[in-house]
Amino acid sequence: MRSRRLAVDGAIEFTPRVFPDERGLFVSPFQEAAFLEATGSPLFPVAQTNHSRSRRGVVRGVHFTATPPGTAKYVYCARGRALDIVVDIRVGSPTFGRWDAVLLDQRDFRSVYLPVGVGHAFVALEEDTVVSYLLSRAYVPEHELALSALDPALGLPIPDDTPPLLSDRDQAAPTLAEAGERGLLPDYAACRSLEHTTASAASEARHRP
Repeated sequence: MRSRRLAVDGAIEFTPRVFPDERGLFVSPFQEAAFLEATGSPLFPVAQTNHSRSRRGVVRGVHFTATPPGTAKYVYCARGRALDIVVDIRVGSPTFGRWDAVLLDQRDFRSVYLPVGVGHAFVALEEDTVVSYLLSRAYVPEHELALSALDPALGLPIPDDTPPLLSDRDQAAPTLAEAGERGLLPDYAACRSLEHTTASAASEARHRP
């Protein structure tokens, strides 16, 4: 499995080997050794897995979790194609305001690791696109926040060949500047501290008899 650091500090793209044969193919979207080598720590303890199915043109995000408690994610596309977007919204981060995008598809089977505090969005590029997530914390509605994926200041690469389909919540989400004025954005130092705590918990769980 190959890894590549993205333009957002701490975010990493993973590309596994794909083994096709006359029956179909086999692939491992997550591999602990590769994750450990790329991040220096084992995968966070998985508290919840999510599975979404989307029509072509659906835009989900930009979503993030209030920090604390903060949530790290490991994301891959189990069916179809999605443009996965990582946005650095952590105040004080060396890459604050930057984004990067990774094509998740059924050819390369890339995955994306999103550290605590970053924003996440994706665009479904095909009908019935399925995106799966591993999450470090369980979903708590009052902790879940959103920014506008259509914020011109962010300039996210939302395709213009199909009208974007957004939930009511995402349509009403504030811009990055508005969220900053309201004090909603995560603090970079706090996010890094929480990552360290999560990594320590993962390491302890890994070595527990």
